Amino acid sequence: MAARKAKLADLAEIALSLPEAEEGRSWGNPAYVVRKKSFLHFREPRPGALDPETGERMQDVIVFSVPDQSDKEALVDGDGPWFTTPHFDGYNAVLLRQRDLGRLTRAELAEVVTDAWAARAPKKLVEEFFGD
Repeated sequence: MAARKAKLADLAEIALSLPEAEEGRSWGNPAYVVRKKSFLHFREPRPGALDPETGERMQDVIVFSVPDQSDKEALVDGDGPWFTTPHFDGYNAVLLRQRDLGRLTRAELAEVVTDAWAARAPKKLVEEFFGD
């Protein structure tokens, strides 16, 4: 049986299942936050994020926090739909277009969302969640 493809509804379900995660706002856009720190947010169209097919600003970019630059590089350099832009150089985050969620399985999405949460949540809360 093939793994189920990720859907937009999975994003909210996974994010809100994490300790102290809430819906919030980041830079005026919908986001998921833990103790007022955004770990995942929907980004407004920006000049540096252009659709390679149309040349138009991407309307559907989602930003996911990552623990560090090596995690970022692993995702961006892998064969998945993750990318970055020069605006995010040196920033621990990866980008994903909402239209590309279905290129991930729900399990893959859950792993990245959980890692995003852990990258922004207080260390003690993360340790309690993972039981370490």
